[in-house]
Amino acid sequence: MKGIPVLSVLLLIPVVASLVVLLLPGRMERLIKGFTIAAVALTFGWSLLVLSRFTIGSGAMQMIQSVPWVPAIGMSFKLGIDGLSLPLIMLTSLLTLLCGIYTWRLDKQVKAFCFLLLLLLVGMLGVFLALDAVLFYVFWELVLVPMFFMIGIWGGANRRYASVKFFIYTLIGSVVMLLGLLLLFFWGPHTFDMQAIIAWGQAGKFTLQQQGWIFGALFLGFAVKVPIFPFHTWLPDAHVEAPTVGSVLLAGVLLKMGGYGLLRVSLSALPQAFAAFSPYLAVLGVIGIVYGAAVALTQKDLKKMVAYSSVSHMGFVVLGIAAANSAGVDGAAMQMFTHGIITGMLFFLVGMIYERYHTKEIARLRGLITAVPALGILWVFASFASLGLPGLAGFVGEFTSLMGGLQVFPVITAFAVIGIVLTAAYFLRTLQAVVFAPHEEDSARYEGPHTMDGTEMAAVAPLAAIAFALGVYPMLFFSIVDPVGRALATLVGR
Repeated sequence: MKGIPVLSVLLLIPVVASLVVLLLPGRMERLIKGFTIAAVALTFGWSLLVLSRFTIGSGAMQMIQSVPWVPAIGMSFKLGIDGLSLPLIMLTSLLTLLCGIYTWRLDKQVKAFCFLLLLLLVGMLGVFLALDAVLFYVFWELVLVPMFFMIGIWGGANRRYASVKFFIYTLIGSVVMLLGLLLLFFWGPHTFDMQAIIAWGQAGKFTLQQQGWIFGALFLGFAVKVPIFPFHTWLPDAHVEAPTVGSVLLAGVLLKMGGYGLLRVSLSALPQAFAAFSPYLAVLGVIGIVYGAAVALTQKDLKKMVAYSSVSHMGFVVLGIAAANSAGVDGAAMQMFTHGIITGMLFFLVGMIYERYHTKEIARLRGLITAVPALGILWVFASFASLGLPGLAGFVGEFTSLMGGLQVFPVITAFAVIGIVLTAAYFLRTLQAVVFAPHEEDSARYEGPHTMDGTEMAAVAPLAAIAFALGVYPMLFFSIVDPVGRALATLVGR
């Protein structure tokens, strides 16, 4: 195993699997679904191998693999992993595995869906592994295609509008981001090697004016993906219309790409511009926290409420990144991971509720704890985890991000408390209405089993276990990311 390029193999598994799925006859649906589950399980197993070979406590890039791609212009197929990218790799492979298991329930165009799921996995993993700017952009763009078709084909009634809006918003952001990456090349060391670009920026070789232009271009691409207020308007439509698996991966992984880009590229390569713009970034983060929670409180649709909660929770990520101290970076990284776990669980549960009640209207969803006790209990658990109950993972990320923000922007950060109160309000309101309120005549008619089946439990039980484990012992996570957080904090003197 010593000479095996483990990161390349991690990408190769879903690439080969997607090609095999294309060759299988479409009528062999059970075989295709079983093979897809096996492929994503193998990918997750390989990510565990990557974890086992990772040196915890080091802030350096590890397992670097580089092959010349277009050497005449400094392009290479270069991969690497550190304490910032490793948790996101684990999150991506785990959520895709659980989505693969949940896909066993699919009965519409199975072959196409499984192919797109594997292709999406390639793109998501590639973004977090790439150490070449062009390669990073290729994987970034690759993610758009399968998600566009997932929403457009398997989505809800307004799926075409939502898929086109998602594609246009993210494509515009990506094109402007590409301009920023090209400026890094032309104004920098004339290579797309991200390590060389970062070293150039940290050595102060970009002028402050150059840093400002590059930061602005990169920011738009990353801001749309997070999404940062006011670039968020594509998100609720995409979430509401996406199929359950699409919503899980969109919230669980795709939103994290923006936060990862801010840390990996903007903060690392443009520290002076980042320090100058960080107060404005903190303001946008706090606005997102309060605005997302306030709008979630007004929602009548359960899935749209969870969608707007993502805008609010990702605001804590933006606030922690803006603080750019060790607590802020650690908190932002933790919040990205735990938001993926908890919100992924919430979207799975919303899908299960909809399959039974055939509506997502909060006012008509009543008596869940009586109809399906296990589902009601899991919704209570996920709600408390998301609203930040101490002892569960959601609390740790939000609290650490707030601590980082208070050290740098105490007045701005103080307003984030409003969002925390509103978050408790909309989750407690939903618990009262959906889980514990008695069934009434105007309630939705319950149709379905009174228990959760094996695929449903397999999809959400691991997420609940992780949310509890990280809430009780967050050092499982912080021991990996903290060396990177400390190194990034030194760049802006915080």
